[in-house]
Amino acid sequence: MVEMRIFTIGYEGVTQAELISTLSAAGVKTLADVRAVPLSRRPGFSKNILAGGLRDAGIDYIGLKALGTPPEGREAARKNNHAKLAEVYAGQLELPEALAQIAQLRTIAEETPTALLCFEREPTRCHRSLLVNAALPEAEVVNLFV
Repeated sequence: MVEMRIFTIGYEGVTQAELISTLSAAGVKTLADVRAVPLSRRPGFSKNILAGGLRDAGIDYIGLKALGTPPEGREAARKNNHAKLAEVYAGQLELPEALAQIAQLRTIAEETPTALLCFEREPTRCHRSLLVNAALPEAEVVNLFV
């Protein structure tokens, strides 16, 4: 079995430059954007702008929208209802497109140091921890904080 390490990072309260610097320092080579809606009001974090900044730093970008949280789950997360978030997100991960993207994520994470990106700074309040537990249970998890 391949030993796997997966990084997670949230961009809440940081700049794109700070995020990229943290990823680079950790040796991350691929950023897997696991937001259902890869747009942001925060400058530098919408999909294309973020991908460009990462590319300039030598980090690949992949969007895995099917691994994002559906609206009902995002609402539960905002209300700090982790049990509801977990319930909604478990259903999301059973969808065919999510299963396909889990397989894609596993392949990438086995080949290159990969980080999961979402907005939430604290991984235990976010679907990133749920995703890792469901899709990559054997992985060593490194939560990066900017």
